[in-house]
Amino acid sequence: MNKLYKHIPESSGVYIMKDTLGRILYIGKAVNLKRRVSSYFRARDIRIERLMNRVKSIAYKRTASALEALILEANLIKKHQPEFNILEKDDTSFLYVVITKEEFPRVLTVRGKELRGKESEYGKVFGSFLSSASLKEALRIIRKILPWSTHSATHIKKTISVGKPAKACFEYQIGLCPGTCMGAISRKEYAKNIKNIELILSGRIRKVVTNLREEMKTESNALEFEKAEKAKRHIFSLEHIQDISLISNNAMKRSENVNVPVKKIEGFDISNISGNAAVGAMVVFERDTPKKSEYKRFRIKTVNGPDDTGMMREMLVRRFNHKEWRLPNLILVDGGAGQVNTAREVLEKQNIKIPVVGIAKGAERKKNEFIGTKPKWADEKILIKVRDEAHRFAINYHRKRRNDMFMSK
Repeated sequence: MNKLYKHIPESSGVYIMKDTLGRILYIGKAVNLKRRVSSYFRARDIRIERLMNRVKSIAYKRTASALEALILEANLIKKHQPEFNILEKDDTSFLYVVITKEEFPRVLTVRGKELRGKESEYGKVFGSFLSSASLKEALRIIRKILPWSTHSATHIKKTISVGKPAKACFEYQIGLCPGTCMGAISRKEYAKNIKNIELILSGRIRKVVTNLREEMKTESNALEFEKAEKAKRHIFSLEHIQDISLISNNAMKRSENVNVPVKKIEGFDISNISGNAAVGAMVVFERDTPKKSEYKRFRIKTVNGPDDTGMMREMLVRRFNHKEWRLPNLILVDGGAGQVNTAREVLEKQNIKIPVVGIAKGAERKKNEFIGTKPKWADEKILIKVRDEAHRFAINYHRKRRNDMFMSK
């Protein structure tokens, strides 16, 4: 059967499975087209076997990135409605991306059942998308390059009309919001961002790069070097998207037995003195062994004063914005309910489902109190070991930063 896929390249893109009459049965995306398609011939799943018994040819379309593959897949599925893609689904369960008609438009995701009959209420509608996780991952990548506002028109009007500079929202501080709530971006500049986002969601990333190159040249000629540099950064980001995590086998997953992976635990702790020289630390354990090559240090940037939960929030948001870092099976935080709830809020906002456990010192700081439900495989002694290592790593980084600050005076 390898004659069906021997012509397929080892590149990212979309594959199209057809029957004897050339009818499209299934459309999928992959980082490595040949590897993904060949896996169907080794699968032991009744639905996949039923599909493969009818497949007589497999076409493909290359893309420059997994992001483009995701968008192309959505557009092709919407156009052709392949039988095995929409199996056991209807258009009310699909996800769509909508652009609102507000002065500063928002980018939102809605289910088909929420969208039906309301399409005219939005400026643009894109989709449908089958995978919620992949779509939200794609939007997260796009937003890091071309930020958009999540503030309602009422909120923006209220904050700007106060007459004094509004406090920057947290998303602005981490580069996801362009500052609509504080008047940091004009309507014209914001509209330019939205137009480029619409082009990306239409599968026209190359057009966005072309637009940005022209913008960079124009701003440079006008001696607006800061704006030219910003356009240059956007071009670089679009041409170097690290988005392999967008590709997952959410549809028609294989049921063959696989080896159980080693469990990975990430431990987090904050270290500061009354909010000064604040730092965060992340340690990684596999089984009962620290994996120091994956340790990370964070210099707290957006929180002033003694606010451990705010610092924990900043560190976790920054950690989970790194989609190239492998996700853990468990998150451990040094602290009580406040830190645990903060971690859960960050994960929920990013649509990541990982259990969170905290270890508090107890009322007299003489015992370890576990906050949250521990997975059955998580040994308490190992969790305490992870907590202690995160604490040690954070303290050492804090001490180093204080020494560096002292020496620079």
